[in-house]
Amino acid sequence: MNGIGGRTIAEAQENLTYPEFLVWMKFRQKRGSLHPGMRVETALARFQAFYANVKLPKDALRLHQEDFAPHMDPRVESLDEAVARWA
Repeated sequence: MNGIGGRTIAEAQENLTYPEFLVWMKFRQKRGSLHPGMRVETALARFQAFYANVKLPKDALRLHQEDFAPHMDPRVESLDEAVARWA
């Protein structure tokens, strides 16, 4: 938990109140992991996807950051994207 609430799980359970825990969970859902390696991987994947999309022809399939980050969950294609790709 990166020292939030304590250095161990037992300390965090003693120090964090339930409302604080809920706030922490909302933050984690919105911002993701605090692991520095994952943060770097996400930033590099975002840059690589941007760079690759700039270099691709306009009618080519767009790349996303999940295509360049092996530890991220695979991207789920929306129905609208699938219909546009098949048309």
